[in-house]
Amino acid sequence: MKKFAVFFDLINQYFLSFILFIFPFFFLTITQEFFLTNKLYLLAFSSLFLLFISTIKFAVTKKISWQKGVFDSFLIIFLVSLVSSVIFSSPNKVQALLNPNFGLLTFFSLTILYFYLSRNKEKQTGHNLSLQILSTSSLFVSILTIIFFFQPFKNIDLPVSLQFLKTPNVNLFGSQLDLAIFLDFFVVFHIIQTLTPTNSIDKNEKSEKKSLIINASYLILTLTALFLTIYSLIKPITTNFNQFQPFSTNMPPFRLSWYTAVEILKNPVTAFFGVGVDNFSSIFTKVKDIAYNQSNLWQIYSFNYSHSAVLHLFAETGIFGLVTFFLFIFLIINQLMRVGSDRHLLLILFIYLLVRLFFFPPSLITWFLFFLLIAELSRLSRKDMVNHVSANSTKEIDLTELLPFYIATIIFSLIFIIGFGYLLARSYLSEYYFKKGIDGVAKNDAKQAYENVRQAIILNPFIERYRTNFSQLNLIIANNLASKATKDKPLSEQDKQNISLAIQSAISEAKVAVSLNDKKAQNWENLAQIYRNIIKLIQGADVWAISAYQRAIVVDPQNPVYRLTLGGIYYSLGNYDDANNLFIQAVSLKPDWPLAYYNLAWSYYQKEKYQEAVVSMENVLRFLDPKKDEIDYKKAKKELEEFKKKLPKEEEQSTQEGKTQPKLTLPSPIPTTIPEIKLPKEASPEAK
Repeated sequence: MKKFAVFFDLINQYFLSFILFIFPFFFLTITQEFFLTNKLYLLAFSSLFLLFISTIKFAVTKKISWQKGVFDSFLIIFLVSLVSSVIFSSPNKVQALLNPNFGLLTFFSLTILYFYLSRNKEKQTGHNLSLQILSTSSLFVSILTIIFFFQPFKNIDLPVSLQFLKTPNVNLFGSQLDLAIFLDFFVVFHIIQTLTPTNSIDKNEKSEKKSLIINASYLILTLTALFLTIYSLIKPITTNFNQFQPFSTNMPPFRLSWYTAVEILKNPVTAFFGVGVDNFSSIFTKVKDIAYNQSNLWQIYSFNYSHSAVLHLFAETGIFGLVTFFLFIFLIINQLMRVGSDRHLLLILFIYLLVRLFFFPPSLITWFLFFLLIAELSRLSRKDMVNHVSANSTKEIDLTELLPFYIATIIFSLIFIIGFGYLLARSYLSEYYFKKGIDGVAKNDAKQAYENVRQAIILNPFIERYRTNFSQLNLIIANNLASKATKDKPLSEQDKQNISLAIQSAISEAKVAVSLNDKKAQNWENLAQIYRNIIKLIQGADVWAISAYQRAIVVDPQNPVYRLTLGGIYYSLGNYDDANNLFIQAVSLKPDWPLAYYNLAWSYYQKEKYQEAVVSMENVLRFLDPKKDEIDYKKAKKELEEFKKKLPKEEEQSTQEGKTQPKLTLPSPIPTTIPEIKLPKEASPEAK
């Protein structure tokens, strides 16, 4: 039996080494997001495999072996805080489970990994084996980063699945910031390793020189890759705002991240449990202010992550999660002061990760390094404790005589592993089918897109982006069917029925997305856009569109775009009073937006308030650049002259230069070729 136990331990040890090595550069092109999604599922399936091997080992030996670790209890309490946040606060509990950067599956998988790594049996000379394995992996990451920087595939014909290799700044993490964090970590690691003498038993001048050369080579390569990554991050890039933006635009302002954390304290439930895992965007929209609308980020309606991982943790898990985390940090620091071997290395690496957690968003990569580090610290702490106490800390329970408990344990373990594995497989397959559906949209293959997105929803009906994409896809299908109609060949009754069903499906899917998370403004916006597309076709669709936009405004009250769009619906319906009020609100929320002033000018004009119309149109000219926005500027100037003709002789005002903005257009319903149809009353946004 002892040989079997050793055999299974070896399987786990080699498997752990393999996972550590492959994790940094593991990706697959069969999901919509190639990198983090696949890294998450790699960890999840690996953790289940480790549990399965341990179950087989238990079935053979009939013994439960347990080695207590210094961080075990706090890790479990931390997991409980996350579970509590999901149960009591998260609107969409499945997405809270699957969020790669801050979700239950991430922390569950990393906790399982921690338990096995912290109990990994290494030889006496095997200091920091886990870090050394990952360090070797980082070497390959560095080499590939350097290669990708020069875009070697730019002019090479590649298969469709590998076209992403032509993308500037492509990397193995999907995010330049994640890559920089990973490389930073190993730059620090290699610097310490280079400056610290080897602790090998057979230490001699030759081995020290060899070790120094290896660490110095690793350091040079990693530093080069890091330099190129940082350059890619800070160099100016052209965005869809037509301005130069640094990488920091991918993160919300630190000021608003702090406000989101404070905002949860206003409600007893959210104060203790947070707003819920995977629900940061709902609290961010509540704390946005005029200053945010004046920034270059204003067209990003919300963020899914805070600027700080610690503030994000506080916002989503509340006081319970934050206190647990800080107690955990205190325990780690306390243990770092006690451990005898490799104290300086682990301490410096831990301080580095702590700085990252305080000043950068939550990231699967950061958490992976964090758990790896505490697993190494726990292993060394237990090793030091055994050396001092001269006792084995392993507890072993023999269940040979307790047959019912033995069988029940095996059955429970297998049910959990198989059941959880089945659900994980369904979830991963849904990502696969959704990717195929997106590919179908790119190839204008409506059938492929429809069938695959539908299959993704069947496999995992709780993902909001599946629902919103499917709703939009159904509307596209309805328009495509309607476009077949000509004067000589009108639509058949079957075509009309199919169009009606597609529109009903579009509305139904958009409503499901809202029901999954009604605190997310984008879900209400999607529903409103569906209704807005069919205003001319369905009686009452205008009312439903207005209602959905009003709900979006309630959830995201500082968003000027929602008010402008809703005002546009009123304007197209001839309700110029309500349109005018909403345009005024849009202008007050973003006082430098020429499009809002343009719509406001025309609403005043329709109300025959010509003086106000002239002033608003002059503001349009004030915030347009005569050179960059030459066409819009000339258009607004010409219309201003027409407005002035409605006035008695009035004074004229000068114009000033402003920022580039979208082209000036009057609000109108989106044109469609779908014939008029009738929908049931249940299609309204308020219907349950």
